[in-house]
Amino acid sequence: MVTFLSGGTGTPKLLDGAGAAFSPEEITIVANTGDDIELGGLFVSPDVDTVLFQGGGVLDREQWWGIDGDTHRTHDALMDIAEAADLPEGPRYLPEDQQTEGREISRWRRFSGVAEFMTIGDRDRAVHLTRTSLLDEGKPLSEVTAILADAFGLPVDLLPMSDDPVASLLHTDRGVMHFQEYWVGRGGEPAVDQVEFRGSSQAEPAPGVLEALADTVVIGPSNPVTSIGPMLALPGVGAELARTNVVAVSPFVGDEPFSGPVSDLMGAVGAEPSTAGLATAYPFADAFVIDEEDETEFDRPTVRTDISIDDSEDAARVVEAIEDAIDLID
Repeated sequence: MVTFLSGGTGTPKLLDGAGAAFSPEEITIVANTGDDIELGGLFVSPDVDTVLFQGGGVLDREQWWGIDGDTHRTHDALMDIAEAADLPEGPRYLPEDQQTEGREISRWRRFSGVAEFMTIGDRDRAVHLTRTSLLDEGKPLSEVTAILADAFGLPVDLLPMSDDPVASLLHTDRGVMHFQEYWVGRGGEPAVDQVEFRGSSQAEPAPGVLEALADTVVIGPSNPVTSIGPMLALPGVGAELARTNVVAVSPFVGDEPFSGPVSDLMGAVGAEPSTAGLATAYPFADAFVIDEEDETEFDRPTVRTDISIDDSEDAARVVEAIEDAIDLID
């Protein structure tokens, strides 16, 4: 049995090759929900949805988010209305008193739908409508995720990290902003001084998460700060990872990241923005998988291979290296 901690695009790309070493009934995926937001009244869970769409065979693999071949008529209409009404574009938080009004939610996750700053496809939007409506019926996020996983025919178990709201907030030179505003709305331009996982100390891991962490855990080449960090901030998760076998795949080759704002964010949390910084980000890791050209040395078992992932064959190669790393721990 193996549990993958998944966020962003790094670990989902790795999951394309999971069958090289593991059968679907052996796999549990715990997805980051620190990136979740409400946009125009819809509950959007990007990292959960990437796994849903991937497992359901409908993921847009050019972007690694959204549904392949989706249309964007509603989004385009929202932009047309905003332009005609001369409404400002860009991320717009709802007022502070509305951030926690109604459904329990961490402050600074609720955005106006005016001039929608995230591009959401029409079929993608149907998923958010369904999720939001089921949450409004009183179902917890874990139950809603299981319902959607069944609808997409996922062959593996998918768990959100928590039923409780956690918001990945970045303290920048332009003020505090949600990760989605920082990365999607502002292109990662503001300088980041501090990273906060608001709500994490009051949140609990979703049902089944701590039990899943008792199995061998794989952390793919996701962003250690905003993709994996929110999970590590939950009570009990770090202690469980310290007790189990953990293999981490580097999102760097030396100090060169594969994608995203990982270097800036690692620096903001006091970790070296490189493969070497994984020893700080993941002190509980028992083994690492790093690139064959990476000269980083660890005091723990290390397996080297070409860790670039452009297709399922690449993913399978990295998964086989993970299996080798697991054998070294055992």
